[in-house]
Amino acid sequence: MDVRWEGSGWERLTGRAGRRRLPVWDCTVGLVVGEDSVLLIDPGSCLREGAEVRAEAERLTGRRVTHIAFTHGHFDHVLGGAAFAGAEVFGAVGLAALLSAEREELREDAVKHGLAEAEAAEAVNQLVLPRHEVSGEWTLELGGVQVLLANVGPGHSGHDLAVFVPGEREVVFCGDLVEESGEPMAGPDATPARWPAALDRLLSLGGDDALYVPGHGAVVGADFVRAQRATLAARFGVSEA
Repeated sequence: MDVRWEGSGWERLTGRAGRRRLPVWDCTVGLVVGEDSVLLIDPGSCLREGAEVRAEAERLTGRRVTHIAFTHGHFDHVLGGAAFAGAEVFGAVGLAALLSAEREELREDAVKHGLAEAEAAEAVNQLVLPRHEVSGEWTLELGGVQVLLANVGPGHSGHDLAVFVPGEREVVFCGDLVEESGEPMAGPDATPARWPAALDRLLSLGGDDALYVPGHGAVVGADFVRAQRATLAARFGVSEA
């Protein structure tokens, strides 16, 4: 089914795929709509935001979200997950254990970046962990479209997952491996030496003509990803060989 993205507040990428840039942290939420199932990519930063996204997705598709993919484990990409009751949740292998062990660190990071303490505590207390962990690639059949989940990290984090959507134009949801609205952020859980290789993997998934959807910022093309790869390689002293 094709979705009428126009006028919905969501940006159309293809007939079946769209995204929205959430306020405050400019975090991207992605949506892929099949005939049978609906996949949401990164459900927002808290339960309130997740509930708003869920309501919008249901209005847009006429159905509930059945699958969620976490591109990585930072608070602004996972803490809205509990708003989607019954959804099957996917993440890179090891992410569930990390989130379970570091709940307090996740709460502290959210508060440090400006999320209200009560909202951060509520979201962490109800944190949804990935039930399905991707070690290589995982194909999701949504009905009329097969979406590929690819474990492409580590890079920006220790558990980076990309989502490839085929169609009239290929779409790659990159998470924070690619950022357009600011410099790529390398926190304590980043693996700088392997980040350029993760971007090579994104480029191999999508090719020259794909749309690359960053975790923050405007949709970009392959040339932007290549330029960001070169910048990161130089920044972190990674060989181009």
